[in-house]
Amino acid sequence: MKKVFLYFGFLMIFIIPCSSQNTGYENPVISGFYPDPSVCRVGKDYYLVNSTFQFFPGVPIFHSTDLVNWEQIGNCLTREAQINLKTASTSGGIYAPTIRYHEGVFYMITTNVSDKGNFFVWTDNPRGEWSDPVWLEQGSIDPSLFFDNGKCYMTSGGVSMCEIDPKTGKQLTPSRKIWEGTGGRYPEGSHIYKKDDWYYLLIAEGGTEYGHQVTISRSRDIYGPYEGNPANPILTHINRNAQNSPIQGVGHAELVAAHNGSWWILCHGFRPQAGMHHVLGRETMLVPVTWEKNAWPVANGDGTVELEMTCATLPQLPPKEKASKTLFDTGKLGFEWNYLYNPTPSMYSLNRRAGRLSLKPSTISLDDKGSPTFVGRRQQHIECIATTSVELSNCNGDEKAGLTVYMDNEYHYDLFVKPRKGGKQAVSLYFRLGNLRHTAKELPVPAGKVYLQVRADKNYYSFYYSVDNINFNYIDKMNIRFLSSETAGGFTGVYFGMYAVSSKNTNGYADFEWFEYKNSD
Repeated sequence: MKKVFLYFGFLMIFIIPCSSQNTGYENPVISGFYPDPSVCRVGKDYYLVNSTFQFFPGVPIFHSTDLVNWEQIGNCLTREAQINLKTASTSGGIYAPTIRYHEGVFYMITTNVSDKGNFFVWTDNPRGEWSDPVWLEQGSIDPSLFFDNGKCYMTSGGVSMCEIDPKTGKQLTPSRKIWEGTGGRYPEGSHIYKKDDWYYLLIAEGGTEYGHQVTISRSRDIYGPYEGNPANPILTHINRNAQNSPIQGVGHAELVAAHNGSWWILCHGFRPQAGMHHVLGRETMLVPVTWEKNAWPVANGDGTVELEMTCATLPQLPPKEKASKTLFDTGKLGFEWNYLYNPTPSMYSLNRRAGRLSLKPSTISLDDKGSPTFVGRRQQHIECIATTSVELSNCNGDEKAGLTVYMDNEYHYDLFVKPRKGGKQAVSLYFRLGNLRHTAKELPVPAGKVYLQVRADKNYYSFYYSVDNINFNYIDKMNIRFLSSETAGGFTGVYFGMYAVSSKNTNGYADFEWFEYKNSD
């Protein structure tokens, strides 16, 4: 009896701690502007991609072993030959990618609405470089791939399908409309799955705002006819049961079968703040699914998603600790950093001084359509602090360099340093809100390095500066709602960015020593 007791005691020591971390998680699983998630599984590994619109590089790729903790391992579109954004408008560029794996090859298919339309790239190593684009004939947006019985099918729009050659992209059969959806506007984001000899067709409807929803249909034949689920939508927050949820706009989903037999949905949603406004963009959420044989999938019991989920999960691995401060001393930027449109490489240097990111001012300003000298990372938390240091060198009076809170070229708040006559300089706060342009404050500061900071909460962005990185002086604040998707429009989220601009060509530059992002949610 004593041996039995010791045996079970031994099991308790090793099993309970492991089990305790598999009974829940927090949404979003990828916070900030990471919309339109698509996921595929390879053994016990999961790979996920998101839309990026006008930002470069395009289509981040994440890896996970538990569907909860995700690590960005690269970007699919890293070369101008893959992603031409030169004519893209705000919220143009790359729409809704899909990632698939088949016979040793990863495929990422997407749409560049500002170039030639639908294309895919491929690789045998998702952590490495991807191929040049293979352009496709079938039009519309939100393309997806489905491999079945030696054939490759492509769906897009709402909802057409054809067979293609996955090596050349050649369309092998005419496009056929296979389902109209349930009547919601903008049917899109289609994916096909095969289970229990049924073909299930999952789509998004209702537009990617508060009316977003996920619906599903099925057929015994891949070309249909498809019968809609009588319980549609299977995932949405448009109903009364979720009207007060801190997550809204739930939709654009992807089903995935885990390696333990469980089913899950990855979808996006947004977190409103300051009333009905949101600035973080659409974020990636995880939802458990019950899917019995020959039945319809049921998402989280009632078709909703919560911030705090209390369900069994795959064994969770603790996420890797990431330093809050980025030191520009490695010779390259991390995967989380983005440019606007296709950048001009000569405007950026990580080698001018050891441990400095040097930006050469561009005559393209943040107010313009085009690629200014800008490098930024997403705001990922409602309450957070972003701080950086900037020092101007060899400037003649027309340069501005600093920290921007950027939604798009017509909606942004800029805190910057500018030179003055006599070797002096000033720190200035500028707002661009549609046709309104306003300099809120301009204050003299000593020559040399200046520290700039923005503090975000649910209602305001508050701006500060310091000359010693210890004592920060308050300048002013602005309401977040003016940068929200509800005000500015578009499909993206707010970025915190470093930038340098000038009204004319200059030999000056701005050195950024570090950038720190702290989550204070």
